[in-house]
Amino acid sequence: MRKLFFALSTLCLVGLASVTQADTLVRMETNKGTIEIQLYDERSPLTVANFLAYIDAGYYDGLIFHRVIPGFMIQGGGFNEQMQQKETNAAVQNESENGIANQRGTIAMARTNAPHSATSQFFINTANNPNLNGAPGRFGYAVFGEVVKGMDVVDQIERVSTQRKGMHQNVPSDNIVIERVTRVTP
Repeated sequence: MRKLFFALSTLCLVGLASVTQADTLVRMETNKGTIEIQLYDERSPLTVANFLAYIDAGYYDGLIFHRVIPGFMIQGGGFNEQMQQKETNAAVQNESENGIANQRGTIAMARTNAPHSATSQFFINTANNPNLNGAPGRFGYAVFGEVVKGMDVVDQIERVSTQRKGMHQNVPSDNIVIERVTRVTP
């Protein structure tokens, strides 16, 4: 009986530990449907903190997915429906050496050619993109989470028709609006 009690107590504590140390879950509501993303809090702490700061400030609400390339990725988090770029916080340190690959369904930070230039923009990989991973002596694009629900929505967004708008290519012909992004409370 004591062994059974000990085993059950241990099981409960292990379960409790996984709840308190669980990665953050966020919900992204778009005009095409809802996407839920599990963030990698421990493996990408700076990037996750950066992303959550934008979420908590309501920064992404009303922005669009402004770049869609079938067989590659969908990108958002920087432009409104008029293709005006929104002001950002300071850039975050690149965490692409965290061992997480740019695979279908993962979310990563968009950046310029400068490795530590990522701010608010992100992309969801719609294919395995090993060319975006880091290599010895070369920074990649930091993956900081993965889609756990709503990959069908991502796939739907990937299939929209695109056009050129000003200096921007691969812009959806009809706006794909990020209506709201929030943390999901367990």
